[in-house]
Amino acid sequence: MAELLYQPFSSFSFNGMKLESRRFGDVRKVTSLKPLQCVLTEEDNRRIVVVKNGKDSLDMCRVVNGMWQTSGGWGKIDRDNAVDAMLKYADAGLTTFDMADIYGPAEDLYGIFINRLRRERPPEVLDRVRGLTKWVPPPVKMTGSYVRQNIDISRKRMDVSSLDMLQFHWWDYSNPGYLDALKHLNDLKEEGKIKTVALTNFDTERLQIILENGIPVVSNQVQHSLVDMRPQQKMAELCQLTGVKLITYGTVMGGLLSEKFLDTNLSIPFSAPPLNTPSLQKYKRMVDAWGGWSLFQSLLRTLNKIASKHGVSIPTVAVKYILDQPAVAGSMIGVRLGLAEHINDANAVFSLVLDKEDMNSIQEVSKKGKDLLKVIGDCGDEYRRI
Repeated sequence: MAELLYQPFSSFSFNGMKLESRRFGDVRKVTSLKPLQCVLTEEDNRRIVVVKNGKDSLDMCRVVNGMWQTSGGWGKIDRDNAVDAMLKYADAGLTTFDMADIYGPAEDLYGIFINRLRRERPPEVLDRVRGLTKWVPPPVKMTGSYVRQNIDISRKRMDVSSLDMLQFHWWDYSNPGYLDALKHLNDLKEEGKIKTVALTNFDTERLQIILENGIPVVSNQVQHSLVDMRPQQKMAELCQLTGVKLITYGTVMGGLLSEKFLDTNLSIPFSAPPLNTPSLQKYKRMVDAWGGWSLFQSLLRTLNKIASKHGVSIPTVAVKYILDQPAVAGSMIGVRLGLAEHINDANAVFSLVLDKEDMNSIQEVSKKGKDLLKVIGDCGDEYRRI
């Protein structure tokens, strides 16, 4: 990595502490902030992570069940079958579910699921389950009443008095209303309607601004995979300095990082599985931007060799590699509830240990791809390009 040049910038306050900061490229670097603790519990230090910020605390499973797939495009979801599947994931120890207000029926399914947990499982199972949701508002004026109204909708849909984590997304950085929204969200957290406030798809510069404005966030959910290593550049450095953690999605690239696509040629009709879901189509575009299908096949062959060595699957290796990256608290695996199941692959992540040889062989292929920070921009910029 090229030498980083820092220039003095200013001091600011965060959680009552005066901090010195320096300019890092276009982003100020925090130089004297004690990191927020994110520690693994003694009970199960491979499965559970605790993200803490002051008095805010949330324990969650490090492999997260992603529910984007309930929003349409991956096959018809049957409500009862979906909830049955959620119970099965929870019973298997995969107790954290990620959703959003815009993911079709995801929040409603969680509400039905949590009610069945209350009726059909002992309290200790319910106590381990976490529901992380997102709020993705249009960039309108963020008044206190508007924010409260929308959070109350999610609380009602999910049938909880307090959201475990609210992850906030903002479309347009030229509109500074995101700071108003986050301050109102923090007020709702103080009222007990939200346990932890977090971000999704924010870039490093805006994360820095949010922290400088004294808004305590515990995590930022970003796209991160063996193909998309952008978060390990500017974002990871700021996260390590401040203690903000990363929750990653796209880690298995909608299924592209799997045996299913090993030794396939997309240029020959019917010689490969169809790219017939929104996630496969999205992440195929990432492969094209990174280095193309031939290089991707080299990556899959490397992962397959490592997977065979450890007796696991390619997706398990892909997730474990990202979980081992600096600042990463959790990684998501999408769940097609009632249609497909990945419980065994997900649970295998917790016992897998990648050795130095494994890591080096992965890095050798990964570094042959293009730097997506230069091609696309920082985390989340893919959603804001005109």
